[in-house]
Amino acid sequence: MAQNALISNFISPKSTYYGQVKPKNLVFNANLQEFAHHVSMISALETGGKIPPEECFALIKVLWSELEQSKYQLGIGDDRA
Repeated sequence: MAQNALISNFISPKSTYYGQVKPKNLVFNANLQEFAHHVSMISALETGGKIPPEECFALIKVLWSELEQSKYQLGIGDDRA
């Protein structure tokens, strides 16, 4: 494995999905993992004093809106097949 891939896997690991295997679930899981990673990074920046709490909140709020939009577009949680 190339060094860049090793570093990328270390910095942003992806977990295996154990839920019901459907394309929409896999896509949402990937989006959820990306959301969690970004929230973690933003939180670390705020904790380290690199960004103010207000900016941290605003960034996470945007990410949450994007995740929520993904949920609705994929039909996660409704009775569509």
